Amino acid sequence: MRYVKKHIILVSMLLAVNGYADGSKVEYPENYRGWGHVKSMVIEPGHPLADPFAGIHHIYANEKALQGYQNKKYEDGSIIVFDLLDYGHENHAFTEGKRKFIGVMHKDSKRFSATGGWGYEAFAGDSDSERVVTDGGKSCHACHASQKNQGFVFSAYRK
Repeated sequence: MRYVKKHIILVSMLLAVNGYADGSKVEYPENYRGWGHVKSMVIEPGHPLADPFAGIHHIYANEKALQGYQNKKYEDGSIIVFDLLDYGHENHAFTEGKRKFIGVMHKDSKRFSATGGWGYEAFAGDSDSERVVTDGGKSCHACHASQKNQGFVFSAYRK
């Protein structure tokens, strides 16, 4: 019994260190490709962000996030998805390749107060469970902090 208690305590401590024990884990956004499409773009080698973001980018937003794009004030519950795919060239056209990852921003001012109210996560490839972010979103937010006046969001909605 003592052995079990020690392991429960150890697992709980590890979860807390990873930011998951308090419910701050960002969930996989089911059916996000049916959400509002914000924009697409292609980053090719030579661009400053090519490593690691070379590929085809699609940005999707749920209803609350779409409203936030209008006034740069994102309400809790706003979710933005950055879908990054490899690409190829075929018959003078860019074609989608394998998915590299899906980046997710989830607005919850209380749960993610340390990162401007946004929780950050990335899911590898086509997985809905293989998480990529290892620092609770701090490195993601460090980059997004440059967009504070835009609600920490890089993309802009185009009418």
